[in-house]
Amino acid sequence: MGVINIYYFDFISVGIDIGSKVSWASIITPDHKPFSRPIRIDHQSIESLEFLISQIKKAEEVNSLKARIFLESTGIYHIPLYCHLKESGFEVSILNPLITDSNKNQGIRKVKSDKKDALRIAKTAYTNDLKTSLIPSDVVLNVRALVREYHKLADDKTSHVNQLTKELAIIFPGYNEVFSNTTSKTSISILKTYRTPKRILATPRDELIDFIRKNAKKGLDAATKTYNKLINAAKIAITFSHQLRSSYDLIELQLDFIEIFEKKKTDILNRIKDYLHDYKDEKFVSQINLLRSINGVGFISAVSIMAEIGDFSAFTKPKQLVAYFGIDPSVKESGKFKGTKSKMSKRGSAVARRVLFIVALASIRRNRKGEANNPVLRKYYDKKQESKAKKAAIGALMRKITNIIFAVLRNNREFVIITPQQHIQNYNQLLKLVA
Repeated sequence: MGVINIYYFDFISVGIDIGSKVSWASIITPDHKPFSRPIRIDHQSIESLEFLISQIKKAEEVNSLKARIFLESTGIYHIPLYCHLKESGFEVSILNPLITDSNKNQGIRKVKSDKKDALRIAKTAYTNDLKTSLIPSDVVLNVRALVREYHKLADDKTSHVNQLTKELAIIFPGYNEVFSNTTSKTSISILKTYRTPKRILATPRDELIDFIRKNAKKGLDAATKTYNKLINAAKIAITFSHQLRSSYDLIELQLDFIEIFEKKKTDILNRIKDYLHDYKDEKFVSQINLLRSINGVGFISAVSIMAEIGDFSAFTKPKQLVAYFGIDPSVKESGKFKGTKSKMSKRGSAVARRVLFIVALASIRRNRKGEANNPVLRKYYDKKQESKAKKAAIGALMRKITNIIFAVLRNNREFVIITPQQHIQNYNQLLKLVA
């Protein structure tokens, strides 16, 4: 007896494999039969785009079914085609490459081609409970692009700061101990004005103290303490250093780069604020402000997280947001084997993970009085460290913060620090009211 296939899907599937200049489309019917040969789409040809649309409409007419178009998320290259097809009246969805990747090896032969990939994407559409997404709003796309560039500039600046530190270790070994931040305004001003340990030692005491006080905008006592540290480091550098002329040239170069990157970061920050003001997306701005109520979350952190989330309504459970950020544990199991060491999957947003890491450190950081930014999370972190390594404890803390982010956005209420005991009391009171 032959095998009878029963299909429950009532749409034509169009899978498109995206390229930077050329894409390929495959149109199939619910019985997985190709409607036509793969269609080549030249992004610079109007005729090519019009032919694709005509073929999709022809497939709809012949089969008396509506078409659904599926594209893999490819960074930026899928956006113009997505918008063009939406404006042409089609239902278009975005697929996570991780979903379509899982279907690559269904055949025995290892085949990789754009035409085959387009067919694979089209077939993936006929999957029960298929997870799709839409292109975020323009304000999210604009802010997301600027936020990602902001973090790239921060990385570029860090690389030059590291190079500056290395050069100072050669010609001025103790300098990095004088300032907690080598790239502070005072530190950069000293390096640009006085340059060498000899010039620092030759400068009159009152002149140098006054220079430090004006740049640091601190009192005389604080400026004097910094002066004493600087003089001591300069004296040591006279006998314990190697005065390479190239190091001074490189330090000057690194300082210029650091100032350029810092200025560009400030420019981007101002543009982000302009976008948020110009687009007047009250919900998006409100969600950013809600996140800023969480201890350790500043403006750029809140904007970064919301830009990566996009439409929060797509998430119904905290674990979905945890997985989206890529901070969920990877699972290794096979037969009776169960892996005991699990690591972060890191399959989600790298920017979100980066920001969550920064927020996690900020939330448990102690001030001069020894008080943590968030005492509840600090206690949670310390407890985790009793049985886990530091990195694992930080990972657990990042997941905890993600749960807080989810709760704040779901409840549309600002964050308030509540101890576990208070949570229990509030829950019991709620039960009494319901009863």
